[in-house]
Amino acid sequence: MRTITLRRVVITGMGVVTDIGEDVPTMWDSMLQGRSGIGPITAFEQDDRWTVRFAGEANEWDPTKWIDHKELKRIDRFAALGICAAGEAAKDCGIDFEEGDPYRRGVVIGSGVGGIITIEQGHKRLLDGGPRKISPFTVPKLMVNACAGNVSIMHNLKGVNSATATACATGGHAIGLGYQLIQRGDAEVIFAGGAEAAVSQLCISSFAAMKALSTRNDDPQRASRPFDRDRDGFVLAEGGAVLVLEEYEHAVQRGAKIYAEIIGFGSSGDASHIAAPDEEGTGARRSMESALQDAELDPEKIDYINAHGTSTPLGDAAEVIAVKQLFGAHASKLCMSSTKSMTGHTLGAAGGVESVATILALRNGVIPPTINLDNPDEGFDLDFAANQPQERSMEYAINNSFGFGGHNVSLVFKKA
Repeated sequence: MRTITLRRVVITGMGVVTDIGEDVPTMWDSMLQGRSGIGPITAFEQDDRWTVRFAGEANEWDPTKWIDHKELKRIDRFAALGICAAGEAAKDCGIDFEEGDPYRRGVVIGSGVGGIITIEQGHKRLLDGGPRKISPFTVPKLMVNACAGNVSIMHNLKGVNSATATACATGGHAIGLGYQLIQRGDAEVIFAGGAEAAVSQLCISSFAAMKALSTRNDDPQRASRPFDRDRDGFVLAEGGAVLVLEEYEHAVQRGAKIYAEIIGFGSSGDASHIAAPDEEGTGARRSMESALQDAELDPEKIDYINAHGTSTPLGDAAEVIAVKQLFGAHASKLCMSSTKSMTGHTLGAAGGVESVATILALRNGVIPPTINLDNPDEGFDLDFAANQPQERSMEYAINNSFGFGGHNVSLVFKKA
């Protein structure tokens, strides 16, 4: 029988591309300034038939910083976002990926919807010109695992090569699975995170048809307002985020910079509704509870929660209920903020983007704010760091990610 000695897992590199910054320092600075990245959609033309005409787009992002111009034509936008985030994370961690054992290094990077832009474009070409107009690169571009595969190739990662797809919980699950792989000794280094480029005609119109999106077209920067009584839905955004997870002793031996340590991973299923959260927050509570059990940590030790906090009426309420149930009297002592108030909702990339924010909050002793929170909803009496960053000495934090399908995931981070 195999005896498993669980190994410690740390974060030694981070990379992001978002609508408020195409790298980690820029995104973090924008968060501390409370800057929104939401604006009118530029990806495609809209007329008065569209009920939602705004989103979070990475308009300042230059993918050719990490990807050759010719190669870009063979990669969907979602994968390009993740590839660029992975490039930044690889540079940040300082590992020479041409040296060492590539079979001890792997990747777990997912996406909620994958290459939806490629699918839309391919379908239009098919209707307009017939099957001979379809590009041979269509399938390699639209695959949900395209980002993971390309990152594996580009950084010579020959160990685990996988992709998660659990809607808005995708990035969190990818990080949790990467954590477990290293913890069990199956890898020394894992690139983990998520990527999404769903600001497309089909996605915007489909989410709008579900009444899931905010319709605040006259004031898009104030549309994402988690926990506020006037919230009316989430704001769709694009982005990519990748963390380099590393076995602790391996990182120490090479003198790596350590941002934080992952000490807990928990997940659950609502088994309630395909698109709505369990209104009692049972799944969310169980996810956090499992992560704390994995970390062998009492709830009273948590200083900060980076909330899923999408700005939907049902989702925000369920998360607040879950936090109050699990943490009891301590709920009023911790701080919980939603950085989606600034970035919008990056779907499958959210768990990665918000893990970066959580780690930087721990490292710098500053909690990013929940902007646009002017009037907390009834019963929302927690500390949400409303509209201003909050300085606080912290040792432990949780990042929550919950998705359509009833997927819930929570990660516990410890300050390095």
